[in-house]
Amino acid sequence: MAKEVVKTEKDDIKTPFKEFVRKFKKQKTALVALVFILFLVVLSFISYKIAPYGINEYDYSAIMQGPSSAHWFGTDEFGRDLFSRVICGTRISLAVGLFSVTIGAICGTLLGLIGGYYGGFLDSLIMRICDVLFAFPGIILAIAIVAILGSGLGNVVIAVAVFSTPTFARLVRSATLSLKGSVFVQAAKSLGASDARILFQHILPGAIPNIIVQYTMSIGNSILTASSLSFLGMGAQPPTPEWGLLLSNGRNYMMQSMHITLFPGLAIFLTVLAFNLLGDGLRDALDPKLSE
Repeated sequence: MAKEVVKTEKDDIKTPFKEFVRKFKKQKTALVALVFILFLVVLSFISYKIAPYGINEYDYSAIMQGPSSAHWFGTDEFGRDLFSRVICGTRISLAVGLFSVTIGAICGTLLGLIGGYYGGFLDSLIMRICDVLFAFPGIILAIAIVAILGSGLGNVVIAVAVFSTPTFARLVRSATLSLKGSVFVQAAKSLGASDARILFQHILPGAIPNIIVQYTMSIGNSILTASSLSFLGMGAQPPTPEWGLLLSNGRNYMMQSMHITLFPGLAIFLTVLAFNLLGDGLRDALDPKLSE
């Protein structure tokens, strides 16, 4: 009987992770968004195996056909199966979003930690650079960077990472400024802990919830930006089945074959919406001030 009581008491202990899971389960919209994103991730790995046609398999006898049992999303101006190209484009769009935001998050986090912790001239220099980058709308800055570096998905990743960095830098700097004067940080200093240990083991964990939320919401924004650059001809190049490029290829045929732009546009819309909804749910679940 005593063992059962002890077991029950242990089960009732609320760890931060259990508390997060409990709050996140209440975010029904975010749960649906998470399931959809996981579906996209799985699809990105198996898309080339389940695609009914090759992404560059031409059929000039089936040019611009509407959706049918043979071609679920119809065909494009070269008779290529649009369903195969859209699902295979999932891997490209997700990869660009994840890689670019990951690079921006790492660089911004390091800059925010260094600037907020050491302060002085270094902090001012980092923040002024961030101010300059913030002065430009994200898409304009990305266009300028790609125009300098040249078109291509690799340069799109760099461009999106550059305009993502200042947001993470300011976010982490704010958390660093509020935490570096706390008692546990001062205690670590008095015990002789190195700056690196203080930054990464004491200060960074306090900023992780905000980083996670910003990271999730930035992925949707980066996918939208990458698609916009491809639409303008500055990102992915033909015959890559990237969603923005699929939109660009079909814009001249919107009047007679709307499906060519409908399905890639719908894929972009749903993916960006899912990441934004997931970010909102994570923010609510990770907010310690959220009322019960």
